[in-house]
Amino acid sequence: MARKRFVIELGFGADLHGADMTKACVRAVRDAVSRSCLCGLVEVHGRDGFEGVYVHADLGVPDPGAVDRGQVLAAIPIGVKSVEVRPGGLRLPGLEVPRFGPGVSDIVVACAGITVSVDEPGHGGAPSATTSRDCPAGNP
Repeated sequence: MARKRFVIELGFGADLHGADMTKACVRAVRDAVSRSCLCGLVEVHGRDGFEGVYVHADLGVPDPGAVDRGQVLAAIPIGVKSVEVRPGGLRLPGLEVPRFGPGVSDIVVACAGITVSVDEPGHGGAPSATTSRDCPAGNP
């Protein structure tokens, strides 16, 4: 059974007053997920559930080591979940609001790329009889 990409969506999230890397990453994942409708899993692929669905989040944030990956994974609502966090995003001066982040004034922005992949039986490289078209860019 080959795994095929089904959708890739981008998201962005920020923490405006506490420089909380996890909060920014969770917001970026939720942003991407909020713009993704996976109706094609049912209507095109004929699935009745989310078995054989894999969701991977690639995240860029200024301090990857400060991200609680468990909280980020919890923001992904379906599938077998995975996450990779690397340096990226943005940090810039903001405004300290002690109630939200005492002693912290930086704004942090996280970028997310969410990839949803599915198991495709009988897809060993050549299109199957049930596939009407393949992506012009090929089958990665």
